[in-house]
Amino acid sequence: MPTVDQDQPRLFAGAMSGTSADGVDVVIASIRGRGLSMSAKIVAFESVAYPDELRRTILEARSSGSIRFDELAQLGRSITLLYADAVRRAMQSASISSNGLTALGAHGQTLFHDPPNTIQWLDPSLLANEIGCAVVSDFRRADLAAGGQGAPLVPFADFILFRSATHEVVTINIGGISNVTWLRCNGSIDDVIAFDCGPGNCVSDWLCRTFDPGGVGFDVDGQIALSGTPIATVVGACLGDPYFGKPPPKSTDGPAMISIFERAWKSMAPQATLPDLLASSTQITAWTILKAMMLMPAFQFKVHPRKFIGAGGGFSNRAIVRELRARTDPLGIEACMTDELNIHPMAREALAFALLTAATIDGETSNVPSATGASRRVILGSITPAQSQI
Repeated sequence: MPTVDQDQPRLFAGAMSGTSADGVDVVIASIRGRGLSMSAKIVAFESVAYPDELRRTILEARSSGSIRFDELAQLGRSITLLYADAVRRAMQSASISSNGLTALGAHGQTLFHDPPNTIQWLDPSLLANEIGCAVVSDFRRADLAAGGQGAPLVPFADFILFRSATHEVVTINIGGISNVTWLRCNGSIDDVIAFDCGPGNCVSDWLCRTFDPGGVGFDVDGQIALSGTPIATVVGACLGDPYFGKPPPKSTDGPAMISIFERAWKSMAPQATLPDLLASSTQITAWTILKAMMLMPAFQFKVHPRKFIGAGGGFSNRAIVRELRARTDPLGIEACMTDELNIHPMAREALAFALLTAATIDGETSNVPSATGASRRVILGSITPAQSQI
């Protein structure tokens, strides 16, 4: 393993694009220490949206499950070049060159995830050539090879960033998929519980694209959902799906959640309006998050003060937030967003990949078997060496 000066900060970049396929988020972080003793400070954060045509191609490939080989190859190149552009913007914001980065971690774009099979699409050699530093990619496969779900990956970083000696903490991320991480008060990494709750924005975004193919592709601030009324039969049919009753560890993907909702909509309320369908989808998101939280020991027994820390684009949807707070406030659950902890809510996952990258470069394990179901701890990711710019 490389020798690491515990007191000397190193710069790592983390880049990721979520299942919503709305763009690439990049964090450059100053990281000290190694393994679970790491600490991190964000130096720069940039977010670059996918061009409309690229996003349509990704979403069509994910929903249809098919794409021509030449289109697949071009898609990987287009995604990678956008990653490179986003990383360069972050480097410019941080006033550093590629020589200043120890390594760049790039998650790639999820095209398919159904354990033990997964595809996060990216060309790490092209990215290493474009940026000029080592690239760590393909983070899920080592955990999958060890019998895990390959997800969630972020709990390793959540433990480093948010664990508390005085509070039970649950982090909630709402992206295309929603997921939770429970951090036991003064607990160890082996105590962590984390899994995908169900849909975040994926159903809402899909409904907007379906009803208005030429529109923005999402419900801005949840305004349309706020004007609708949830359809009880649709909500009930969705919540009855076996996934939501399945115990963790578990993970899912957007197309699977969309399929559950589409079946319920078409069978229970085929004439429903967009506002009512969006209101239904936001209620499902909130209910499945609450159900996931109720599985956590912290919310079964009032032993310590309890709080949840929110992050992700779904917290910009006021309809989701209203539904979620309506269910957590009566339980006395304190809430805050990651920006109150000096982490931009959209930067949490990119920061997590910077920390995962540091662990990989240092030869440290970073999966969390209690969350993924893997049989053992493993070093995540594949390393592509830096390419000379001479």
